[in-house]
Amino acid sequence: MHKARKDIAKAMPDIDVVIEVVDARIPYSSSNPMVRRLSEGKPMIKLLNKSDLADPDMTSQWVEWFKQQDQTLAMAVRMDQPNSVKRLPQLCKELVPGRAQAGRNVRAMIMGIPNVGKSTLINTLFGRKIAKVGNEPAVTKAQQRVLLQNGMALHDTPGMLWPKIEDVDASYRLAATGAVRDTAMHYEEVALYTAKLLMQRSPDVLLKRYKLTSLPDNEQALIDVIGRKRGCLRAGGIVEMHQASEILIQELRNGSLGLFTLDTVEEWEAKIQAEAEAAAAAALAEDQQQGDDPLRENARSADGAEEQQESQA
Repeated sequence: MHKARKDIAKAMPDIDVVIEVVDARIPYSSSNPMVRRLSEGKPMIKLLNKSDLADPDMTSQWVEWFKQQDQTLAMAVRMDQPNSVKRLPQLCKELVPGRAQAGRNVRAMIMGIPNVGKSTLINTLFGRKIAKVGNEPAVTKAQQRVLLQNGMALHDTPGMLWPKIEDVDASYRLAATGAVRDTAMHYEEVALYTAKLLMQRSPDVLLKRYKLTSLPDNEQALIDVIGRKRGCLRAGGIVEMHQASEILIQELRNGSLGLFTLDTVEEWEAKIQAEAEAAAAAALAEDQQQGDDPLRENARSADGAEEQQESQA
């Protein structure tokens, strides 16, 4: 991923539009902050892919939220309906009208986290398979450039996570929806987080799916109940928690639990506000600390005395 970042930074000056594909179930958690930094100043299109697995009302809210960002357009797509992406070339041309009017190809770079559907998008736009796809992260290994007949040149890039995912919610949601290789995640931890979230937001769905009359007291007990319902038992009637956890995660991923959006606009607006307030408080504290530093005060006094002497001279 470090190499991918360097390659993208090198190619970015020649790019007209950045297309970031995000997961409609986690629109903000799957928005890579490195994409924002690498593409600063470039027009952007946010594609909320896998919208067939997300809550449609919340998808509409996220589309409108992204549209409020500077130089940003947004739309929801699903790769099993090719018509949903047909507007993409025209949107790119609208963002850089001068280049399109001059008859020159609009150069767009497709970016996003692993397993979000970038290569499938290129295949859909091209009308045949030219990019390798798969239902797991890190299928695309290097950049590739594809020239379309509708006046667009597309650069596909490997799926890229950022080095340190500081937000705990984002890290668990990325794992739950398949952006992290299963071999690199702890299924039981991710399942416990997911179970707790679903118990809070959609208890009726869990009751119906697992044929329960009431929810258990906590997420650990819910995983245990799912394991017993699905026969995930070993000697002594003990539930195989890893197997039960896999069932919950896989059913979330494939839509068996219904249409879910784990990120809400209100939640992430509150997080952004809290981060801004924390940054402002840290900056204020640093300023106050510098003001209280006697060495700095002495240096300021010395500088002032020198300026006064020069002025008198």
